[in-house]
Order: sequence, then structure tokens, then C-alpha cells
Amino acid sequence: MPEIILKNVTKRFDKFVAVDNLNLTIPSNSFITLLGPSGCGKTTTLRMIAGLETPTEGEIIIDGVTVFSSEKGINIPPNKRDVGFLFQNYALWPHMTVYQNIAFGLENLKWDKKRIRARVDELLAMLKIEEFEHRYPSELSGGQQQRVAIARTLAPNPKVLFMDEPLSNLDAKLRTEMRTELKRLHVDTDSTFVYVTHDQLEAMTLSTKVCLMEKGLLQQYAAPLDMYLRPANLFVADFMGSPTMNFLPAKTKKTGETSCELSFCGLTRTFTAGKPLASLPENVVLGIRPEFISIVSDSSIPASVYSTLPAGMETTVKLKLGGEIITSVVFGGIDFPVDSTVYLAFKGSDMLLYDAQSKKLIADGEIK
Repeated sequence: MPEIILKNVTKRFDKFVAVDNLNLTIPSNSFITLLGPSGCGKTTTLRMIAGLETPTEGEIIIDGVTVFSSEKGINIPPNKRDVGFLFQNYALWPHMTVYQNIAFGLENLKWDKKRIRARVDELLAMLKIEEFEHRYPSELSGGQQQRVAIARTLAPNPKVLFMDEPLSNLDAKLRTEMRTELKRLHVDTDSTFVYVTHDQLEAMTLSTKVCLMEKGLLQQYAAPLDMYLRPANLFVADFMGSPTMNFLPAKTKKTGETSCELSFCGLTRTFTAGKPLASLPENVVLGIRPEFISIVSDSSIPASVYSTLPAGMETTVKLKLGGEIITSVVFGGIDFPVDSTVYLAFKGSDMLLYDAQSKKLIADGEIK
């Protein structure tokens, strides 16, 4: 399966820059998610790789073949790029049965009937829709229609499968089930998947790597857990994770090669970084994930309970600490009375320091 390379790809619509000088390498057999808020350029990027949108500048290479180059004047059409595209609305033919929808593209490619029958049977079994072979799209649920659309897209064995928010029309339970199926499908087909979503949970659970964009600019390109634990800047830190990360204004005073005195929320603590602190601004933002703030009995850090949101498996607790409202997540259906006093501890070595001015990550470490 192919590697996809984007070199200095830019797309402008008049004066509006949808994608700004994007450089990206999508490894073979990977599941890459283009993630970001509406209007960030993720769908435009997908459409440029597929050939449905023409870049203003740059170069796109699929499996060693240059499919677009503004300098060389190359622009191979979508049907010659050997890619499959799964649209948000499925776009099934309403007058055709499930079998006919899947076979339609293969008939246009002049496959013989025996070969078409074998390929459709293989896909019906793979996507667990054998019993719906003779039904029409109107007789199927949303999830079943989506499986048919996936089967139709996979039928001609495309090198790459592109998906533009394919789960957005499904209810929450079905979306969870289809995430599982898509991840399994990626393994079974041994293909390269490129997936667009604005849902960070989908990106976290499905991807081998996530490409997070904002206003046409690449913010970070990393494995989901790396992006979650070490966000490159405050935008990434805020976008990834639910409940969102706590951001606390803080002041620093360097005390050693890897340590500094950290003042935040009326507290003064020692921050020890994992690597030497080359440069350290006085004004920083301390980022702490909610699960790294524990409610314990043996601590000297008191906080007041603002509200609690029990959800069965876990409880989100909003707390007042030194004039700031912070979030903690504790395991189990524990409830705390509003305005009661609890005691906090900061656990682990995943506390993050960001430059308050540049908003970029300075260091990660622990607080004691």
C-alpha cells in the first residue's frame, strides 16, 4: 500500500487561504486522521489528495507517482489516482439493491460477472451485510447503509481509502460500534486510510497518527497518545481531551538545570522537568489534565467543591482553587457536597509548561 507525501501544499480561494504550506507524509498502511474545527482546511486537504480539488501551489505524491505538481504542470484526475472516497451522505443509488450498488463500479471497470460476484460476496461477508444483498437503501438503517457505502468504495481494491466524516449521520451508540468496525476493517484490508473528522474522540480511538489543523495551518502531527500527553501548543492542548485540560496562569523562578519554583493559584511548588530548561520565561501557563489532579486525604492543598458531575464509571469534579475553577476526574460514581472542602494532589510526570506569550510547549515534568 502506498505512501502519500504532500510538499508545500497551499490552497487559496481568492484571498482566503484554506490550506497554508502543508507538509505531510502519510506512511503506508497507516490510519491518518485530519482533525480540527470547522473551516480549518481538513476536508480541502483530503479533496486535494483525492484530486477533487486543485491545489494552488505544491506537490502531491502517491506511491512514488507525482499526481500533482504546480511547478511541473502535473494534475492527474481522480479516476487515475487509484483511490476510494467515502462521502458523508453515503450517496447510494436508491433504485439499486445492495448487490447492485456494490457491483456498479466494477461493471464500469469491465470486470467479468464471475469476478464481480466473488468480490461482492467477499465484501458482503467482510462487512457482515450478506442478509441485505437484495434490499434497497431505503430498507436499511443508517449503519447498514454506511457499510454498503464502505463495501462499494472498497470494491475495486483502491490503494487508499478517503473518508469525510462518515459517522456524523449516525446516533451515538452506532457511532461507537462503527468505530470498532472501521478499526478492524483497516487491519483486514491492509490499506492506507485517510479520515476527516472534527471529533477528537474519533481521532484518538481510530488513528495511528493525527494531523491537527487550525486556520489552514498544521498545529501538530503525532500519534494520538503523544498528542494527548504532549500537546505542542495551547491550541492542541485545549482541543484534545474531554474534559479539557486545566490551564493555570503561573510565574516561574529557575532554581536548577531542570527545576524551577512555580507559583500558581496561591501555591508555590517545585516543578522538575524531564529535560534541561534551556530558557524559561517568567510568565507561563501550567497545563494539567483532569485525571492528574487527585482528591486525597493526606494533602495540604485545600479546595472547595464547585460542582460534581457523576457519570457512573467516573465523576467530573469542578473545584475552586486560589480563585481559579479547575477540573478533576475521579474513578467511580463518587459524589461530593457542593461547597465542601477536599484536598488535592498532583500526580505523575505529565504536567506541562507553556510560554504565555508564544503559547508553545516549554517542558513537561512533575510538581512537588
